[in-house]
Amino acid sequence: GALVEIIRGALPAAALREKQHPAKRSFQGIRIAVNDELTAISRMLQAAIPRLKTGGRLAVISFHSLEDRIVKSELAAAAKGCDCPPSFPVCVCGKRPLVRLVNRKPILPSQAEQEENPRARSAKLRVAEKLEG
Repeated sequence: GALVEIIRGALPAAALREKQHPAKRSFQGIRIAVNDELTAISRMLQAAIPRLKTGGRLAVISFHSLEDRIVKSELAAAAKGCDCPPSFPVCVCGKRPLVRLVNRKPILPSQAEQEENPRARSAKLRVAEKLEG
């Protein structure tokens, strides 16, 4: 309770008028740091992709921008393949893409889904399909 009051006192008036509780983001940040959640997401993706069978799909739902940035970059790296500098005339690394991104943009909840489940409003679904190899 004391920490909530400190946070409330430190926030500008505009932040206090939001629908969300004023201390929500602070406690979310503390939880993410204590549980090392961002590192866990990255490790999970790096472990999951090689375990997929050819044609298998990995679907990941993220609920805030920090998670989504990690999911997006990890899946993009797995879909990229070649690591050679752009100045090289031909690929010498031989690295091939591991996955194909099923959608360029994340799949977002519909208005009906958000009305039925308000927690879904921040959800982003990204899907990758395992390639041969």
